[in-house]
Parts: sequence; C-alpha cells; structure tokens
Amino acid sequence: MAEAEYTRGMHVVIDARESGTSTGRYVDKLIEHMHALQPKHRITLITKPHRVAFLQDLAPNFSVAQTAVKEFGLGEQITFKQQIERLKPDLVHFAMVQQPVLYHGRVVTTMHDLTTARFRNPAKNSFVFWIKQRVYIWVNRRVARKSLAIFTPSEFVKKDVAAFCRVSPEKIVVTLEAAEPITDTAVPIAALEGEQFIMYTGRPTPHKNLERLISAHAQLRLSHPELLLVLVGKKDANYERHAENVRREGLEGVVFTGFVQDGELRWLYENCTAYVFPSLSEGFGLPGLEAMAHGAPVVSSDATCLPEIYGDAAEYFDPHDVADMAAKISGVVDDTAKRSSLIQAGHRRVSKFSWDRMALQTLDQYEQCVER
Repeated sequence: MAEAEYTRGMHVVIDARESGTSTGRYVDKLIEHMHALQPKHRITLITKPHRVAFLQDLAPNFSVAQTAVKEFGLGEQITFKQQIERLKPDLVHFAMVQQPVLYHGRVVTTMHDLTTARFRNPAKNSFVFWIKQRVYIWVNRRVARKSLAIFTPSEFVKKDVAAFCRVSPEKIVVTLEAAEPITDTAVPIAALEGEQFIMYTGRPTPHKNLERLISAHAQLRLSHPELLLVLVGKKDANYERHAENVRREGLEGVVFTGFVQDGELRWLYENCTAYVFPSLSEGFGLPGLEAMAHGAPVVSSDATCLPEIYGDAAEYFDPHDVADMAAKISGVVDDTAKRSSLIQAGHRRVSKFSWDRMALQTLDQYEQCVER
C-alpha cells in the first residue's frame, strides 16, 4: 500500500513478538480482527522471524517488520527501542508488559494480569527468579505510569493493576477477549477413546494449582475408579515435576498427553465429562470459555476473575480446598441434568464475548491517545 494512502491516518506500531505463543493468542486475534475493520491508519507489526509469513497472510494490508530481540533482555532496552524509533510511529501498542522502558513516544500497553509478580516458578533458579521478579514488578509500575492507556482483559485485572501500580483506573480500559471454536476436524486420541475423563489444558506453573487438582482426582478415584484425569500441555520441567510426584505417590489414572494438535484438543473438549480449571490466579481464563464453545461442562475455581468471566456457566469450588474441589467435580460427573444445564449456559456465555468488539475498542483508544 502506497505511503500517500496513509496521509489521513496515524502510524501505529504493534509489538507482536509473542505471536504464536499461548499469551500471543491475544495479539494474533487483535491483529486479525483489527485488520478486518479496515482502519484508515498505517499499522506496522513487529514480530519474530518465524512469524513474519503468518502475520503477512493474516493481515496483508499491514506492514510486518521482524526482530530477533527477545523479551526481558538488554537488547529489548537498546536495540528494540532503536528499531521502534526508526519507524517513527505516532503510537506504539505493547501487547505485553515487556518493553523498552525508556522509550519516550506515545505508548499503550496490554497488562494481562499480575500473576508473575506474585507467584514463583520452581523450575527456575530461586535466587535468579527472585531478582527477575523484583525487576518485573518495577517494570509493571513504570509501564503503567507512562502508558497513555492500559488494556486489561477483565474488570478484576483493571482493579488489581490500579491498586498494585498506583495508577488511576480511568486510564485502564477493559477489552474482554473471546473464544472461538476450533475449526480443525476432531481427531480422536486412541488411548482415551471409550474412557471417562475430566481434563485440564494449559501451563503447569504453580498458580495453575495442578497439585491440588491431582489430589482431588485421587479422592474422586475412590468413588469413581474408572475416571481419568487428562492433563494437556507441552511437557516441560514443571509438567515433569507433576509426573514424578504422580509416579512417586503411586497415583493411577493421571494421563499427561504432552502437546496436542488443535484437532486433538477439539476432540478432548467434545468428549470430556468435565473441563476443570483449578487456577489460583487468572487475567481472563480463556481455556474455560474455549471448553464451553465445544460443549464441555466447566467446573472452575472461584478465584480472581473467573466468576466474572464464566458467570452462571460454571460450577465453582474453593481452589485451596481439595475436598470441595473433588465434591464439585463429582457433582457434575454424576448429574447428567447438571452437565446439560452447564453446557447450555456455556454456549450462551461464549456468545457474549467478541474479538471484533475487542479490536474496535482498541482502535478507538489508539485514536483517542493520538488526539490528546
């Protein structure tokens, strides 16, 4: 698209380095649905080399620049800052907190949650992680204060960021995310065909609370000896730690699938007896909505934003109480009418969320920030 065609608009740079990751689902959907709005503005995306072709195909009217600069490194503070400055944007949207903190142009930032500021990661060196966590807390507060607008995925995170970073809630805009059904054909997982199972998909870090979910499943097996617990996610040090605990304690019926393709994930959602989300801290809780979109009844923690997002479409438990977790899961597993009610409520709940609306809200904020 010729440069002259942009004369009526502004130039916005979107930091899409997280494209293709679990966190990057947000920025990919933002780009896809903002492109569909056909904004009059010039939009430049910056992403990692392996995602350039994907974003060019996703948003052909946007420019795509590549960078090899990683998050939370010295290169981010110097090289990435210089790359952005050379683009001469009117506004930069950092789709995550990680960014050049000394960049002085107009900035808006998406703050997904404050989980990393509050929970440790046992897969990392404890002292090094403690130091990085202190830096991360400082970066959050610095970024919150210098951003013209902050986007959060829920009202819970809006209030949390305002209090933690000591900024006015008036500069924080809630742009709810959404869930879309997986379009790939469902692909059965042979080892699980014909089995009754509950499932979780996502990362295995401590705030996801998988230790208590595994303990709750062990209690459930006393009355439901055939019920499997399927844990879905790329195997890493934290998943291996859970697997080792399961082996050491001699627990049965826990299945670690490792990474699965979208078609396999769709089959799991469509065939599970319940999707269980035991998390202690979330900014939005997208997996639960995705499960609802595929007709899975959801049993969820009542922590942080989850009741706000799931509403009446989930059965809730205290995530710190293993017995309560087991009881609530059992109540859904054993009650066909309750499962049916949750499935119907889930479909209604999913329909309330829209990526299009999120993209429109975001674009509107871009324009307001540049006009100031």
